[in-house]
Parts: sequence; C-alpha cells; structure tokens
Amino acid sequence: MAVSIDTVYQRVLALANKEQRGYITPQEFNLFANQAQMEIFEQYFYDIKEFNRTPGNNQEYSDPLSVLYEKIGIFEVLHGNSWMAANMPNVGGGYMKMSREIYKIGTVKVSNNQAELLNTKDWDAVRHSPLTRPTEDRPIATITSKGLIVAIGKNSYVTPLTTGVSMSISFIKKPAKVQWAYVIVNDKALYNDNIAVNFELHPSEETELVYKILKLSGINIKAAEVVQVAQTLEQTQVQQEKQ
Repeated sequence: MAVSIDTVYQRVLALANKEQRGYITPQEFNLFANQAQMEIFEQYFYDIKEFNRTPGNNQEYSDPLSVLYEKIGIFEVLHGNSWMAANMPNVGGGYMKMSREIYKIGTVKVSNNQAELLNTKDWDAVRHSPLTRPTEDRPIATITSKGLIVAIGKNSYVTPLTTGVSMSISFIKKPAKVQWAYVIVNDKALYNDNIAVNFELHPSEETELVYKILKLSGINIKAAEVVQVAQTLEQTQVQQEKQ
C-alpha cells in the first residue's frame, strides 16, 4: 500500500519536458514530494468535515467518507506502555513529551480505561470539581505546549513509568519523509531502490502527487505553462473525486 517514488519522479520529469523547460534535480524533487504528500494528507481531515455535511451513499467503494477513512487508516497506529515510555518521556510535572510521529491523538488509555481528552479550560474545571474529579477508572487528559498529561485524581498524574499502571495510545501518525535516493555513476544520478523511501499515501493518490509536484516544480523552474497545466490537471482530479 505505497506509491513508488521513482514512478512519480519519472512521470513528473516526463510531463515537465526537461529538455525544454529545465531539469528538476533529485534534491528539488524530494523537497516538493514531501510538501505535496503533507498537503494531500492534511486535506483528508478537511474533506471529512466537508463530506460529513452531505449525504453519503451505500455503495461500499464510492462513498466519499468510506474512501477517506480507508486512506487515513493507513496511518492509524496503536502503541502500548513500552513504546510510550521510550518515545514519550516524562518531562516533569506529570507531562509526557509528544512524539514527533503523532499527528492527531485518537485515544489514551490507563489500565484499559479511556481517558477523556479535554481542552485546558475544562481540564482545570473537571479536576477541581468533587463531582467530576478523575479517577483511575475515569481518567482525563489534555495537551499543552509541555506535552500530554493524564490525571487519575485532582493532583495525581500517571505516565508509562507509574508503578502498577499500564498505558496505551492510538493516533494518526505523520507520513514518513520520502526520498528519491540515488548513487552517482559516470556523473549521472541513478535511482537506488535499496535506500529510497516511498510515499506512504494510498495508491490512488499517485496521480495527484504527480500534479502537485509538477506545479511546484513549474514554479521553481519559472515555467508558467507547466504550472498552468499542472493546476488544470489537479483541479480536474479534485472535481472527479468530489462528484
């Protein structure tokens, strides 16, 4: 379930017509490729909000929300106590440092009890109220610039290192940084599949990746016609997806 970075690169070069409109170096391509991947990835969450406002359909393979959840599902992960201890270290005051892998948190659990994720205002109000004060059976959590903090009492916090407590976290991870890797042979860059990093996006995103990278490349090589063609192709692709 990946998109070949070499396939995308060759398509971009072919469409850009390198002999007449400028060459896109591997370094430039890698920068544009990572930007395009994140643009597509982040758009998923805006599209979910949009499609939730419109009626769906009962066709398994064409319902837009089902398709989006399938694309996002590639990035859903669940980790337990050991991973959290290694990747979300305690930074003091009960706070755990947020891993760079995390894009959006789904659930945080304490001994299999799901913590309610609150904003900072509600976090303080809930902790100080005798009626809503958290317990190990009803934990609460919030995220600040310091990191993630989970409470099981007014001033009682837990981390993966807390004795007698196990924790787990589910989240949407960020796509891995892609790289068209190469070795130099006779002064030419030859693709090296052994160390290349492919796109993690759903295979259906290959065409949109090509159009987005082509648009960015056209801006870089100052080829207005390349940008215009890429924008037209991209808009057509988006319209087809939203019909």
